[in-house]
Amino acid sequence: MKAEEKGERIAKVIARAGVCSRREAEKFIESGQVTVNGARIVSPALNVTAKDEITVRGEKLAQAEEVRLWLYYKPPGLVTTHKDEKGRSTVFDVLPKHLPRLISVGRLDLNTEGLLLLTNDGAFSRYMELPATGWKRCYRVRIYGLAGPEVLEKLAGGITVDGIKYGKIGVEIEEEKKSGRNVWAIVTLTEGKNREIRKVFEHIGCKVSRLIRISYGPFRLGNLTPGEIKEVPHKALRDQVGEIS
Repeated sequence: MKAEEKGERIAKVIARAGVCSRREAEKFIESGQVTVNGARIVSPALNVTAKDEITVRGEKLAQAEEVRLWLYYKPPGLVTTHKDEKGRSTVFDVLPKHLPRLISVGRLDLNTEGLLLLTNDGAFSRYMELPATGWKRCYRVRIYGLAGPEVLEKLAGGITVDGIKYGKIGVEIEEEKKSGRNVWAIVTLTEGKNREIRKVFEHIGCKVSRLIRISYGPFRLGNLTPGEIKEVPHKALRDQVGEIS
């Protein structure tokens, strides 16, 4: 049987169409909100092809579009979610209305600013988040009460905080940016767990007062200003991540 005749898992197909993430698609399926050729399904263990007619929450699923990626300067004060249970403003509330439905590649917390990658493809978003890609995340961080070299060396080897193991964390001080006990540093992560930088520096007795992500893998914040968004040309995207459909 040809590969295209085998199809793909339905949750992946839904995510590829830009409706939601793969994980969200699985939840829709399990709650009975997805049909295939008129029949309601409750398990994501199903392969579908382009010949199948799929509906999600009553809406017919469109064919997957070309994978696209945007660079967005997330300002502080926005949450990275489509709907916030506390009623706070979200990244997606303030994006230009002409854009397609977008999904974030990972998240930045409420008070963190800087580079947030956005895509129209849920499966591609998941791929970009995987630790297996080996992509580093770099931040400019303003820190109060920075610890000595011996502590920073420990961070470089990984550290455990409240039972959670964090991978290697590189810290490079920007000498010219010192101001009293406040210093600016470039902090590099290999994973990027929830609020990792703030938690780790608090653990070693330091306080992070500003946190700006400046790069994610090969993609850089560059000259973007808060709230600005720019699409990555398809050729440049293909050059960085390989052949994509």
